[in-house]
Amino acid sequence: MAASTDIASEPSRPAKDDGRKKTIGRIALAVVGAGALYGAYALYDYQTVGKFMQETNDAYVKADGVTISSKLAGYVRKVAAQENQSVESGSLLVQIDPTDFDTRLAQSSAQVDVARATEAAARAAIAEARSATGQARAALDASQRELSYLNGEVARMRPLVASGAEPRQAFDQLVANRDKAAADVAAKRAGLAAATDRVATAQAQVGQGTAQIRAAQAQRDAANVDLQTTRITAPIGGKIGNSTVRVGQFIQPGQRLMTIVPTEAIYVEANFKETQIGLMRAGQPVKVHIDALPDVDFHGVVESITPGTGANFSLIPPTNATGNFTKIVQRVPVRIRINAGPESRKVLVPGLSLSVEVDTRAARSSLDAIRKEQERVSAK
Repeated sequence: MAASTDIASEPSRPAKDDGRKKTIGRIALAVVGAGALYGAYALYDYQTVGKFMQETNDAYVKADGVTISSKLAGYVRKVAAQENQSVESGSLLVQIDPTDFDTRLAQSSAQVDVARATEAAARAAIAEARSATGQARAALDASQRELSYLNGEVARMRPLVASGAEPRQAFDQLVANRDKAAADVAAKRAGLAAATDRVATAQAQVGQGTAQIRAAQAQRDAANVDLQTTRITAPIGGKIGNSTVRVGQFIQPGQRLMTIVPTEAIYVEANFKETQIGLMRAGQPVKVHIDALPDVDFHGVVESITPGTGANFSLIPPTNATGNFTKIVQRVPVRIRINAGPESRKVLVPGLSLSVEVDTRAARSSLDAIRKEQERVSAK
């Protein structure tokens, strides 16, 4: 009976093996099909989306910080803003000792008063000179009338003397009086001219006094500006960084005191390869990944693209006009506006490293437009 049972089970083994092979074949076929579908989907996704996503990890948080320096030299009396402190635009940062500048302002104000007094004296001299001119003119008129009268008397007496009706001595005396009157007229005319010149001189002194007033006022205004400049205020709002100023320190004009970082005006500067910016345009959406916040993704917008590579704006631009040349892919800085709230901005400090992904799909049509444009140019 045992032998017969073994003989009966032998034909069933090939059937089981065939079933197992068919199952494995179906699984393999399904895997291959799934792989083919995934490959087709991946290819489609790359052609429609993936190749338009431009990524770089050469990106950093930036902010256009303002360096605070002094216009004047002097001792620091007060430092109102400390390191890492938030300040508003117009708030006091540093107070320089204003004593010397108060004194200069007082001196300049006194010079203005002196110049005004000089101008007032010159105007009084003009009035006096004009009065003297009027007196000289009246005296000249009187002398001219007397000369005219004596000329008439001489003309009337001359024929009488010639006929002997009048004595010669009286005529000679009349002629002498006329000549004296003529000399007096000349003297009065010269006096009138001198009085007129004194008026012109006084007027010139008034002009000089006016100019002195303006110069003194300009000096006073400059002294007042210097006095106001002793209060160094924040030109923008932000956070204080790199502060080196201390109370009692003597600072020089142009000396760097601190830096204000506008934390509300941060942006991202991403350096893309030249092979990535062909379809990059302002206004395209951006996804930003920050190393400091690995579980948070930020969004932003491309603001602008620098009109040149980073090497082009370097201090010493590279020159490749040599016998040996190695092509190096250039980087183009792209400015990105990042959308972040107040809590996020507490973490987003300038200098942080980022990873940036720009969606350039919106510019796909521009590629066709560029091709057509080049075809038209080539046809000409």
